[in-house]
Amino acid sequence: MLRGIDSLLTGELLKILQDMGHGDELALVDRNFPADSVARHTVSGLLVRDEGVDIPRMAKAILSLYPLDSFVGEPILHMQVVDKPDERLSVHKDLLEVAEKAEGGKVGMGSIERFAFYERARECYAVIACGETRPYGCFLLKKGVIFE
Repeated sequence: MLRGIDSLLTGELLKILQDMGHGDELALVDRNFPADSVARHTVSGLLVRDEGVDIPRMAKAILSLYPLDSFVGEPILHMQVVDKPDERLSVHKDLLEVAEKAEGGKVGMGSIERFAFYERARECYAVIACGETRPYGCFLLKKGVIFE
């Protein structure tokens, strides 16, 4: 146990976050995402699964330590709703709210077509799968730099 670190951040997840570098991406996905098969193709081949938590709660834990990339306009991408590419669902809005609170200001969020999302997730560093029940609760988070 460590003081000041969110209890959702297990040793395995902390190591993943620490080992990632600027520009690496993390896939944070819902319960419907094919996390196991996609994770096998990622840079690390790692999957962290926590079925007991939703996307906003896991994002809050991750973003308490993980800086988002400020050098790109959209350091967060969400999976597009099929046939409605411009629609932003409550799960997308909730994650954005968590991200903006963690970053202390506006954060850009874009979207990516479903099958393109699967391909890009395979290029991520790792996959974090949650028990999020809302559909399209799948995100790519690009790691930034700490300037302190």
